[in-house]
Amino acid sequence: MKRKHSERLTVLLPAMALAILGACSAPNADVPQNAPNAATSAARPALTVEVTNPEPVAWSRSTPATGNVAAWQETIVGSEIGGLRIAQVHANVGDHVTKGQILVTLDDAVVQADLAQARAQLQEARAMHAEARANGDRARRFQPTGMMSEQQVTQYLTAEQTAKSRIELAAARVQLAELRVRQTRILAPDDALISGRAATVGTVPQAGQELYRLILQGRLEWRAEVAAEDIGEIRSGDAAKLKLAGGETVTGRVRSIAPSIDPQTRNGIVYVDLDQSGAKAGMFATGEITPVAQELAHALSLPQSAVLLRDGFSYVLRIGPDNKLAQVRVTPGRRRGDSVEILAGVAEGERFVRSGVGFLNDGDLVDIAAATPAASPQQ
Repeated sequence: MKRKHSERLTVLLPAMALAILGACSAPNADVPQNAPNAATSAARPALTVEVTNPEPVAWSRSTPATGNVAAWQETIVGSEIGGLRIAQVHANVGDHVTKGQILVTLDDAVVQADLAQARAQLQEARAMHAEARANGDRARRFQPTGMMSEQQVTQYLTAEQTAKSRIELAAARVQLAELRVRQTRILAPDDALISGRAATVGTVPQAGQELYRLILQGRLEWRAEVAAEDIGEIRSGDAAKLKLAGGETVTGRVRSIAPSIDPQTRNGIVYVDLDQSGAKAGMFATGEITPVAQELAHALSLPQSAVLLRDGFSYVLRIGPDNKLAQVRVTPGRRRGDSVEILAGVAEGERFVRSGVGFLNDGDLVDIAAATPAASPQQ
């Protein structure tokens, strides 16, 4: 009996397992098989964004530039003679000097003695010339009579010419000594502003050694670096306005434009004469250059935050009628404050994402933020 009971269980167990598997695999009558998946059927907006529109603007045709303030012409003043002690120093750094003004006086005792010696030699040469001339005159009178030999006549006439040459030589030595005396007074070569001084009383400078550094006429210039694509629009006489590091604004005029472009920076140099101001040589300044006959350029602009730089190009995200984004490549131009001139790629009336463009991509769906109402004036 036990054997027959175990055989029955062996037959029933597989059948029961098949029944259970069939019940689990049967479709659920309570749930429809073709019900849509709500998570995949409805696209969700990526972000809520603010909208901006291209604004027409009228900007002056000015060219931005940066550069250093430098001396218009700087010269070094030194001694033309060496070995003389500095006796007096008459000017200091920051002084305005005029042409011919004495800057340094050297001790002239030695050169004054040389001058006295040269003058004495000149007097001696003149006396010797007087004697030689008298002998020459006598030789010329007696030469036709034969009372003097030809050799004696020649000697007297030669001595007269030699004495005359000695006078000229002595006179040249006097001039040289007088020049050395004048060189003991070191003068300003032109109206200038003293920017450096190395002269000190008691020192003995060598010939050519720097004693003063001068900014001729006190003129300063702005050596503005301008991009190669913009430098062709600049002309001599154009107005310039620059801002110094301390916040001071300085004006000037374009004097000349460099004929070459730096191959490394791709910038050209524009030389701007500065008006009288608090600018100092060596200062760095930023500014802009505006044509004298100024014309206004009409263009469209967008906020800087709406322009995305990606892969070396500029893009904006245009909002379509269905609030879907389209990435548009644009050509940016000049910048004024927070606005960027857009030369190509946008049109009036189109909508663009104002900010947060770095978090969005082409084809994203966005929500439009409600416009913030203007604050009502307080009563």
